[in-house]
Amino acid sequence: MAVTERKQVKATEEQVVNGNGSIHGPASNEPKENIFLFWPNIIGYSRIILATASLYYMPLHPRTCSFLYSISCLLDALDGYAARHFHQSTTFGAVLDMVTDRCTTSCLLVYLASAWPRYSIVFQGLISLDLASHYMHMYATLAMAGSGQSHKKVDSSRSWILNKYYTSKTVLFIFCALNELFFIALYLLSFSSPMLSPSLLQSPATSSAQPGSPAHPAPSSLFINPWSAGAMELARANKMDSFWPWVLTGISFPVMAAKQFVNVVQIFKASKWLEEGDLAKRRAEGLPKKTN
Repeated sequence: MAVTERKQVKATEEQVVNGNGSIHGPASNEPKENIFLFWPNIIGYSRIILATASLYYMPLHPRTCSFLYSISCLLDALDGYAARHFHQSTTFGAVLDMVTDRCTTSCLLVYLASAWPRYSIVFQGLISLDLASHYMHMYATLAMAGSGQSHKKVDSSRSWILNKYYTSKTVLFIFCALNELFFIALYLLSFSSPMLSPSLLQSPATSSAQPGSPAHPAPSSLFINPWSAGAMELARANKMDSFWPWVLTGISFPVMAAKQFVNVVQIFKASKWLEEGDLAKRRAEGLPKKTN
């Protein structure tokens, strides 16, 4: 009996009382980790820097912008590989990755809306669909499956389409890469295609007036504000050939359209999942009340 009591006293002495009154064991010798400095998250920060730089060059430098933006998108696949290789998969990293994706794509679509004002409602709709689908899917996963459940773990019984989309790394990479490629190609077309605004994209060579004459003013004198929509449109005109942007647009369009369908499915399935939770909660609360 005495030996047992001494062991209990020793165990009690080894325990430490926290400031909130809870008790935990002796301090562990395990090394402290800084989640913010995990390799996948460092790659995520570099994606943000590259995306920000691409936005800086976006108005007038299509090649530099496309290069920086593309590298930022390709690093999206590398951070997932790094997370698995170094065993550094974290909830913070998953959220950082998704938020970066949403923000970069939205910024590019905002630019496209300004480049093609007549189609701005289409780009605004794509931004809204992308943000709404991912927010509802993430919220439904956290609310119904718990904070420890990844939004990429979708049971096939709930949605066969979302299960294939999220569980197959190849499918996910192809959809995301070609979706971004489509919008990058549209961005490049804003510098090369006469569909943007035929009146402003006419070549000066078509005019019989000599350069410098009042009938052929310098482009800088056409607009009071060099950053106005018209001035920017004229500055973008004929900066590059439109052949390859059109080819890339045609190749990537079917996958981009399919990804928008996945977004619609994501909204629908998330809504149904949240409905199931609401109905279960109401039944637990005895609702609706039976009326005599």
